[in-house]
Amino acid sequence: MPGDSTANINNKATIQNTYDAIVVGSGISGGWAAKELCEKGLKTLVLERGRNVEHVKDYTGTEKNPWELTHHNSVPQEIKKQSPIQSKCYAFNEVSGKFFVNDIENPYTQVKPFDWIRGNHVGGRSLMWGRQCYRWSDVDFEANLKDGHGTDWPIRYKDVEPWYSYVEKFVGISGSREGLPQLPDSDFLPAMEMNCIEKHVAARIKEKFSDRVMIIGRSANHTQRVGNRGPCQFRNRCHEGCPFGGYFSSNSATLPAAKATGNLTLRPYSIVLEVLYDKDKKKATGVRILDSETLQTEEYYAPIIFLNASTLGTTHILLNSVSDAFPEGLGNSSLQVGHNLMDHHYGVGASGEFDGFLDQYYYGRRPNGIYIPRFRNINDKTRRTDYVRGFGYQGGGGRGRTGANDSIGVELKEHMLEPGNWHMGIGSWGEHLPYYENKATLNKEQKDKWGLPTLSIECEFKENEKAMRKDMRESAVEMLEAAGIKNVTSYDKSPAPGFCIHEMGTARMGRDPKTSVLNKWNQMHEVKNVFITDGSCMASSACQNPSLTYMALTARACDFAVSELKKGNL
Repeated sequence: MPGDSTANINNKATIQNTYDAIVVGSGISGGWAAKELCEKGLKTLVLERGRNVEHVKDYTGTEKNPWELTHHNSVPQEIKKQSPIQSKCYAFNEVSGKFFVNDIENPYTQVKPFDWIRGNHVGGRSLMWGRQCYRWSDVDFEANLKDGHGTDWPIRYKDVEPWYSYVEKFVGISGSREGLPQLPDSDFLPAMEMNCIEKHVAARIKEKFSDRVMIIGRSANHTQRVGNRGPCQFRNRCHEGCPFGGYFSSNSATLPAAKATGNLTLRPYSIVLEVLYDKDKKKATGVRILDSETLQTEEYYAPIIFLNASTLGTTHILLNSVSDAFPEGLGNSSLQVGHNLMDHHYGVGASGEFDGFLDQYYYGRRPNGIYIPRFRNINDKTRRTDYVRGFGYQGGGGRGRTGANDSIGVELKEHMLEPGNWHMGIGSWGEHLPYYENKATLNKEQKDKWGLPTLSIECEFKENEKAMRKDMRESAVEMLEAAGIKNVTSYDKSPAPGFCIHEMGTARMGRDPKTSVLNKWNQMHEVKNVFITDGSCMASSACQNPSLTYMALTARACDFAVSELKKGNL
């Protein structure tokens, strides 16, 4: 029976397939789980459903100039047809496209519009991520309790603070110390520099608004060498894979660290079908996989299992892990698995031009922008009555080229080399509340390339997010105009959930097993030797980019798991 491993015979094959720990997924959180468990002495098996990607060797094309590429780094129509969802992503181009899934082979049902951006390969989306790294604060961890949306986080900032510091030293995050209570400082590498228009806008915002500040983005691009990685070359081609190791990824950082211990076994092409559960021992015993190349199934065993397959990938595994003990999916007596799906809502902001600084320019292509931290609903003074939670802005300024529509030949080329006016734009990222009805469920009618059930996703932004978006748009215009930016225009593109690629929340942490899936250690309430530290563990979304928090929670959970294993509690 699926999910019942009691019939397995402890033969030679079983012994060969037994490890101290199994990690499912090799992206940002899975890479960290591999590093921590291996460095703590555990023989660890990392299962990745996609192909292997070797650091530097497999970053083909990123060393070429656009004019040396067949399609000049644009996306041809036949590729768009294969991946109509993936190809909408800002990071998808002729070179990076190989790091995104084929949508035809990986279908899902959009009950309501949802853009699921995926990378099924070793390293996952850590190769294509935006690299913005921001700590959360107690403004975020206390929000659910204070305004009644979602379930109370079982942790607070003080619980995660030392783990933020721990991972930051290894990740390598450039940024500036600002002393903001709603955006705690990290352990930083030297900050990247704003250009002249950004410095001007930052100074004006500080002068005009007592509650707002514009800072340089906090990015996992290395402004100094970190171990054997970097520094960043300011090419701004990060999502194609960086041969210089100029930014943090599983491939360049955590997986090599895990491998160096001699404790890592990495198995690509391994689709995890389910977690095996022994109802007598009340523990998970291992996982069953499908080899995506041979189509053979195999089982692996370990006393500790970490699920890091991405929010929706982990959801699929949990819902598919059905047994007598858990007919609704592993550890799902609360019926919360798959629910409370969140993503940040963005695609709203403003931009304009600036007259001046025509004698100045900037060097290189900085792979980072500016950041305006949240300034709404932080305290009584900043309280809004039309919505709860808040938003932040990312963006930047630069100079384009003048061009000349009536020129040809040499004259056209000369015009194209002349810098145009400075421009400045900011776009907002807003918090999405946890709604139970926003969910992913198993769809047994629609199958994927391997004949496996797919997901049906039903998710939307509601009235709170819509009210917030109005303020996001108006505040963007307000700040730019106050900074002297001319011809300011605003926009709201209203992209569907998922498109921000910050999906989270489907196996949330909580204090009560009746309303949550995980406890304060990212440990399943009902299956103590299974830990989940990818985005599915999140009880709320805040408005900051979430990857740094995934990393900190993963390191923290690994420390606890190994301690419990040594005590004989797992």
